Amino acid sequence: MSQEDLAHQGAEDVSVEEDAVCRFVLSAEEAGERLDKVLARRLPRFSRSRIQQWIKAGAVTANDAPVHVRQHVSGDEAIVVWLAPSAEEVAYRPEPVALSVVHEDEDILVLDKPAGLVVHPAAGNWSGTLLNGLLHHYPAQAGLPRAGVVHRLDKDTSGLMVVARTLQAQTSLVRQLRDRQVTREYQALVWGIPPPEKAISAAIGRHPRDRVRMAVREEARGAKAAVTHYVRLATGKLGSAAVSLLRCKLETGRTHQIRVHMQFIGFPLVGDNLYGRVPLSSWFHRQALHARRLALVHPGNGRDIEWAAPLPDDMAGILQQAGIGQVS
Repeated sequence: MSQEDLAHQGAEDVSVEEDAVCRFVLSAEEAGERLDKVLARRLPRFSRSRIQQWIKAGAVTANDAPVHVRQHVSGDEAIVVWLAPSAEEVAYRPEPVALSVVHEDEDILVLDKPAGLVVHPAAGNWSGTLLNGLLHHYPAQAGLPRAGVVHRLDKDTSGLMVVARTLQAQTSLVRQLRDRQVTREYQALVWGIPPPEKAISAAIGRHPRDRVRMAVREEARGAKAAVTHYVRLATGKLGSAAVSLLRCKLETGRTHQIRVHMQFIGFPLVGDNLYGRVPLSSWFHRQALHARRLALVHPGNGRDIEWAAPLPDDMAGILQQAGIGQVS
C-alpha cells in the first residue's frame, strides 16, 4: 500500500470522540515506522512538532502504555491521542486576573498595572496576563485586535496604560501613539548622579548576540529611532552608592527604552538584572520604574485628558530607604 493510500486510510480510520480523544489501530503496512511520523500522517491537521509535544507530555499511548518520540511501531497497536490544545490556543481565554481600573468609559479603560503582571500572552507566559483579565472582566474585548491593548509595559514595570474598548478608539489611540501625541511620563531610580537633564536620542534594536536584550544600535542595522527625555528630581544613597530619582518622558515607545537608554549613558536602573549592575541588584526586586502619568486626546470626545498614579509601596519604600522623599 502506498504512503498516499495509508494517509487516506488513516484519515478515515481515526475516531475522534467528543472529549477530543482520537483512537485508532495501526496497520501492518505501518510496521517499522516512527510513531510520530505515523501520527503526523494519521492526523494531518496537526504539525509533527505539535504531535511530538503531545508524546513528550504523555498525551499519547500505544496499547495503554506510554510512548516516546523516536519509538518505532509494530503495526498492530491501539493508539490513543489526547488532543491537548497548544499554549497559543488557550492564551486568549478569560481568566479572573485582578485589574486596577483608574478610569472607565465606553471608549477606553485606563489601568494601573502592578509590577509582576505580564500584559500580553507570549512564550513563557501563556496565561495569567493582563489580557486574560480583560477578557474575563470585559468579554466584549474579545472582538478587538489584541483585546484592545495598544501599548505595553514590561512585566516588572508598574503604572498606567490605556486600553481601547471600540475599534474606533483603538484606531485613534494607535494613531496618537504613532504621531507621538500620547504623553507617557515615568519615575525611575537609577544608580549614580546623572546630569540634571538630558535628551537621549539613540536608536534601539535587538541585541546582536543576546536575543532577550535590546541595545543601542545603528538604524542601518534594523534599529528604530528612540528618544527619552529625563529630569533629575532628587538624589540619595543606597549603602555607599549614590542613586537618583528621575522623571522620564518618552517621545517613542521602544521595547525596554528607558532601561536601555539609561544603561547606555552609564546610569542603569536600580534592580534591573537585565541591564543593570548585577552585584547591586539585591537592593530591589525589580527595575525601579513606574509609569506615573498618562495624557492623551480622548478618542470619543476629542478632549485632552490625563491621569496620574502614585508610586506603589515597593518603590516608595526604596526611595525612603535611599533618603528621598516622594516627589510629584
